[in-house]
Amino acid sequence: MMINSVPRSRRFWRSASALMVSAILLFLFSRYLMFWLDVPGVDKLIGHFGQANETLTVTELMETVGFLVFSVLVFVYLLRKIAKSPEVTLLDDSERYSRWAAYLVRAAFWSIFLIGLADTVISFLRVENLLVGVAGEELAQNLDQARWRGIWVHYPLILVSMVIAWFSRSLGFIWLAFLVVMAEFGIVLSRFIFSYEQAFMGDLVRFWYAGLFLFASAYTLVEGGHVRVDVVYAGLSRRAKAWVNTVGCILLGLPLCWTILTLGMDTKQSSLISPIINFEMSQSGYGLFVKYLMAAFLVVFAVSMAFQFVSYLLSNVAILVNEQGADVIGVEEE
Repeated sequence: MMINSVPRSRRFWRSASALMVSAILLFLFSRYLMFWLDVPGVDKLIGHFGQANETLTVTELMETVGFLVFSVLVFVYLLRKIAKSPEVTLLDDSERYSRWAAYLVRAAFWSIFLIGLADTVISFLRVENLLVGVAGEELAQNLDQARWRGIWVHYPLILVSMVIAWFSRSLGFIWLAFLVVMAEFGIVLSRFIFSYEQAFMGDLVRFWYAGLFLFASAYTLVEGGHVRVDVVYAGLSRRAKAWVNTVGCILLGLPLCWTILTLGMDTKQSSLISPIINFEMSQSGYGLFVKYLMAAFLVVFAVSMAFQFVSYLLSNVAILVNEQGADVIGVEEE
């Protein structure tokens, strides 16, 4: 009975986890379709056939229905793939999702590092009236526009960062923390010794500092480094800890990530989507043009944490179902 129940349980948890991860990715894809390509959302499709005063054109109907069909096909493909690979364990999937989270965090780290340096150089040249002489008048005027700088400077650097993150396995928390300290130290030196300070200097510190804390959350979760205050958990058995972690991921961790994504990316006026679409920049005209990216930090945080919560969930379920190999892993304190 145990031999048959474990594979059945394994398939259920693998399927549920795959559907959760794919749902997050499809949700982000739907936001891109809705807010960048003006494809109507599912709510408008429901309103079209319901009582709401929503009228969609044939093209809009085809686009929305096409996305729904695509989503269903993705789910069916994943379920069939899982059914045809019973040899894959929960720990295998757990490691895979953890690697995805790690890659996303690495790419984000390299992005804010390169963008921070590039934007600082551009802002310094603007402040000192050197940008026209270095880049030419036309390019200098383009660099003064947040949208142009975002599309032609920031976005290419993000692509470069994704390539670097693919080959580099280091997450770089230590050097990013060091850079934050050095950037702040530079402000102190320039202010009190040279009496020189500009808005972009403080923006750079906030930019890197926010990235350091938000992007490191998923890595700290898997390493068990988050601060906890408890008088019960530490004394529980290994299996009881696995139950606590499993329930916590399902009832607290994943719902938190979904709350951030759904509330922050619901409409074009939502707190996360609006700054990203409008390439929102610092209130100071001579600060960094990266404020919209700081809104995207929360998206990266929610997605990377969701991936890691799914990974964490599977590793703890592996302990509960006595999966082979689970006895050698420690239950992370959650």
